[in-house]
This record gives sequence, C-alpha cells and structure tokens, in this order.
Amino acid sequence: MVDVKLLGLWYNPFSHRVEWALKIKGVEYEYIEDDLHNKSSLLLESNPIHKKVPVLIHNGKPICESMVIVEYIDETFEGPSILPKDPYDRAIARFWAKFLDDKMAAVGKSFFLKGEEQEKAKEEAYEILKILDNELKDKKLFVGDKFGFADIAANFMGIWVEVFEEASGVVLVTCHTPKPDVMARAQTPPDT
Repeated sequence: MVDVKLLGLWYNPFSHRVEWALKIKGVEYEYIEDDLHNKSSLLLESNPIHKKVPVLIHNGKPICESMVIVEYIDETFEGPSILPKDPYDRAIARFWAKFLDDKMAAVGKSFFLKGEEQEKAKEEAYEILKILDNELKDKKLFVGDKFGFADIAANFMGIWVEVFEEASGVVLVTCHTPKPDVMARAQTPPDT
C-alpha cells in the first residue's frame, strides 16, 4: 500500500519540484491529478488555506508549498540528499530557491501583461535572467556537483520560459541571455 500521495497538475512547475524530489529519493507514490477549475474535496481538505497544488499526503497528513514539501521529503526519506550537508552550502541553496520563488512572478508577468506594463516586466525578467546567468557561469548546477534544492526550484525557468515564449510570441531567453543553454540545463530532471 502506497502511503505517499501527490496532488498535482501536469503543467504545474511546483508539482514538478515535488515529483523530482520524490524521484531523487526513490519514493514510490500515488499521483493524483487535480482540476483547478473544479477542485477536489481532497485538495480543499488538504490545503484549506491556499487551495492549490501541490500537496503531498504522507501517512494521511498533508504538507503544502512545494519547497516546504521538498525539504520534508529530504528529511523524511532515505536516499541521496537534496539539500547539501555543509551548512554554508545549504544556506546558499536556500537563498537561491527563495530568490527564484520571489522572482518567478516577474518572469510570468512578462508573458501575460500588455503594453508598457509588459515592457517593464520584460526588463525585470531580463535582469533576473542575467543574475542567474552570472551565477551559473560555467557551472551546471547552483550548489556543488549534484542536482539539488536550488536546481529543483529553478525548474520553472528551464521548462516553461521557452514554452511561454513560443505560445505568447514574447521572447526573453533566446534573444537576451548571453548563454541560452543556462535555462536548458534545468529542463531535464535528474537521473537516478
């Protein structure tokens, strides 16, 4: 019997964060696709505050918010560490994860706003991408030599920015970043 369930959505980058953490740890789980236009009673009971995915249910107890869930998975299940063991590296990984979460909305706005507001959002998104490009330079990963916490947090950038570019016609990565492959590195989940 599976005692781990993930309420998610196939196109939700936050759900992918949790799936990648479960994959790294080798945890078997039941995936339950939710419909955000017709939210299930399980979702509403499990996340009554935000009423959104992802939600991890472990032994009947719900955990909400993707990066909180990732830390829970890292602390609860056997397998390779997601957060670095070194306290300094762990702090740096948490810093980049928070930076990415704080700035993700600005990148999203650049695709959905119009006119002057969109141009302002595009400039902010470009500055964020420059910061990430500078941080990664010739590195494949944010901290250390294995895919981890900050890399999981960055999945939105790697997976969805180019999808939104193509769908909306708004270009951020391919024309602006000096090294477009920086975002491409986050497109592939870790091998386990």
